[in-house]
Amino acid sequence: MKAHVSRKLPRPFSLHWGKGEIVEEASYMGEHHQPALQLLEYEDGTHSVRFCYYNHAGRFQRGPLIIGPDDVVELRESLEDAPRLRSFLAELLDVRVP
Repeated sequence: MKAHVSRKLPRPFSLHWGKGEIVEEASYMGEHHQPALQLLEYEDGTHSVRFCYYNHAGRFQRGPLIIGPDDVVELRESLEDAPRLRSFLAELLDVRVP
């Protein structure tokens, strides 16, 4: 198992269409980057999920998140500490979360 990355939560985000806080995050230190799944809570209380990544120095990268089978395993394990994010993603897959 690789090291899961832990960043301060909550922390602010700002997008063209709204701002709020990152309230949960699943991430780990991969070979080439730090893939991350983030639960975003907007100021109006709505939620979204952001699929993103950071470089090894911890800087947010503006590009598509590309993951492989090893990344899926590590992110799944990291999601154990993010119950609301896990539940949101389960809705996407139409599965029940224990």
